[in-house]
Amino acid sequence: MKLNYAAIVQAGADLQFFCHGQALENGWWTDMATGMDTTSVGYPKLQPVKNVGELLCLVHSEISEAMESHRKLLQDDKLPERTGLEVELADAVIRIFDMSGGLGLDVAGAIAEKLAYNASRADHKPENRRAVGGKKF
Repeated sequence: MKLNYAAIVQAGADLQFFCHGQALENGWWTDMATGMDTTSVGYPKLQPVKNVGELLCLVHSEISEAMESHRKLLQDDKLPERTGLEVELADAVIRIFDMSGGLGLDVAGAIAEKLAYNASRADHKPENRRAVGGKKF
């Protein structure tokens, strides 16, 4: 598969724009007590206003919910035509792109670069994964 770096970056940038934009509109980046904007563009040079550990735990909670949905083979309760697994994974992606927007991270560019890097990794080739000591999963 040939990677289209520009298309990957654009798709990720679009997701970040919409996910973070919706969170902004819904007040998730406004301090409820002070009304202060907690967007922290400039990470890591500028100390984020938001608690990064808390943001990461929110992503983790979506992954845990995906695991539970998969374990019980549940449909989603809000989008019943969808499996819980796919909706919770979507929630995790939404949180990741929201977080990256709020912190000014280029996750889209990192995804494109990481896909390109992974495509050239010897330890990701089937023959090396099958070998003794290879990555089985």
